[in-house]
Amino acid sequence: MVARAQTDADPAALDRRLLHVFVFLAGTGSMATEICASRLLAPYFGDSTMVWANIIGLILGSLSLGYWLGGRIADRRPSPRLLGAIVLAAALFVAVVPFVAHPLLERGANGIGQLAVGTVVGSFFAALVLFAPPVVALGMVAPFAIRLSLERPGAAGGVAGTVFALSTAGSLLGTFVPALVSIPLIGTQRTLLATSVLLAVTGALVLGRRGLVPVVCIGALLALPPGAIRPGSDVIYSGESAYQFIQVVQDGSERVLELNEGVVAHSVYDPASVLTGGYWDLFLALPPLVDHPVQRVAILGNAGGTVARAYRSFYPAARIDGVEIDAKVSAIGERFFGLRPGPLLHVYNQDARPFLLRHKQLYDIICVDAYRQPYVPFYLATREFFQLVRSRLRPGGIVALNVAALPRDHELVEKTAGTLASVFPQVLRWQALDFNALVIGFDRPLASGTLTRAAAAAPARLRSLLRLLEGQAKAVAPMDDPWTDDHAPVEWVVDRMIIKAAREGVSLDAERTLPTAP
Repeated sequence: MVARAQTDADPAALDRRLLHVFVFLAGTGSMATEICASRLLAPYFGDSTMVWANIIGLILGSLSLGYWLGGRIADRRPSPRLLGAIVLAAALFVAVVPFVAHPLLERGANGIGQLAVGTVVGSFFAALVLFAPPVVALGMVAPFAIRLSLERPGAAGGVAGTVFALSTAGSLLGTFVPALVSIPLIGTQRTLLATSVLLAVTGALVLGRRGLVPVVCIGALLALPPGAIRPGSDVIYSGESAYQFIQVVQDGSERVLELNEGVVAHSVYDPASVLTGGYWDLFLALPPLVDHPVQRVAILGNAGGTVARAYRSFYPAARIDGVEIDAKVSAIGERFFGLRPGPLLHVYNQDARPFLLRHKQLYDIICVDAYRQPYVPFYLATREFFQLVRSRLRPGGIVALNVAALPRDHELVEKTAGTLASVFPQVLRWQALDFNALVIGFDRPLASGTLTRAAAAAPARLRSLLRLLEGQAKAVAPMDDPWTDDHAPVEWVVDRMIIKAAREGVSLDAERTLPTAP
C-alpha cells in the first residue's frame, strides 16, 4: 500500500517506457477508430466526401477536446493510475462501438431516401455518439504523458517532441494495419475489439488486478462471431472487402448487389432473363451502331457481371473483358450473379484507368460503369482519360459511360459529356432514365440514318432500345473548359446535386424502369 501511494504521488514514478507505450497505442487507437468508423457508417450513409468530412472533423474535434481535458486534469492530479483508468475507459468505449452501431445507425439512416438529409445529419450525429467518447479519452493520453514525464523544466521540449513523435507513429500503424490487413482479414468488429484489448492490457499494467477483469471481458468478445452490419431476411450475403461493404439481396426472383449504403443497385441477376429493364440494358444498344462486326468489348466497372452476361447472350462471338477493381465483388458475381469467366469472358481485378494503360489491345466498344457511390472517380471523367480511351478503340469504335443524374439536375451528365466531346468528334447524350444517362462517344461521326438502320438490324428483343435511343439522343457540344486530371471538380458537382435534391425533396424511390419504346 505504501509503494502504491508513492506511485500516485510521484509524477515520475511511472516507467518512461510504459508511458511511451501508452502514447503510441493511443495514437494507434484513435486512427484505427477513424478507419473503422468509415466502415461502420458506409453501409448506412455511403462513403462520400460528406461522410468522410463528418468523420474526420469529429475525430479532430474529439482529439482537441481530449488534449484540453487531459492537460487540465493532469495538472490537477498527475496520477499514473488515473491515466491507466482513462486508457481503460477508452478501451471499453471502443469495445462497445460495434455492438451498439447497428440500432443507432439504422435509426440515423431513416432519412437516407432524401439523400443529403440522411447522409449529412445522420452521419454527423452517428459519428458523434459512437466515436467521440473513445477518441476524447485517447486524446487525453498525450498531455497526461507529457505531465508525468516532466522531471525538470529544461526537459519539456524533448519530452513533448518524443510524445508527439510516438503518437504520430502510432497513428500511422492505426491507419495502415486496419485498412490493409485487419479489416479485410478479420473484419471491422474484430479490428475494433483487438484495438480495445491492446488498450485495456496497457491500462491494466498500471491498475493491477482491478484492470484484469475488463481485459478478460473484452477478450472474450473476440470469440463472438461477427454479425452482419445490416441484417435482414432478404440478405443472402453480407461482408466486407478492402474497398467497401457488400450485400446481396434477394428480391423475389431477382438478386441485387448493393455496396455500402445500399441505395443504388450495382448489379442485378434474374436467372430467367439477361434483360433487366434498368440502365444496364442501355449498353446493349451499342453494337448495332458499330460499322463493323464487334469482336472485343471492355466493361470498366464490371461489378457482378450484369452487362457482361447480357453481352454474352446477345453477342456471343465477341470477347468480353470485364474490369473490376474489387476481387471480392468479382467472386460474388461468380457465386450469385451468373458471371461465368471463360475463353470469351475474361475478368481482370484492376482499376479501370491503369488497366487501359497497361493493356494495349484495341476494342470495338468500351463501357464505363465505375462508381464509388455516389461519385464517378474523377480520373475517369477527364480529357486525358478520354484520350486514353480513344487510343484503345478500333477505328469506328464507341465509348459509353453510365453517368448519374437527378430528375431536374443533369449537371454531371452535361459536364462529363462536354469533356468527352472535347476528344471525340461526335457525342450523344441519352437520358433514358431519371437517375441514369448514357453518354456515348463515337470515334468517327455517324453517317446519316445510322440510328434508324441500327434499330432495324438489331436483335429483335433490342429493337425497342434502339428506337428509344433514336428518339431521345441529343447531340453534345464540347465544353469550353473541359475537365482535366489537374482540375476535375466531380465531387463538388455531385455534392451540389445532392444538396439541391435534398432541398427540393427528391426521393430515390422514383421509377427506375426503362419506358416502352414507341
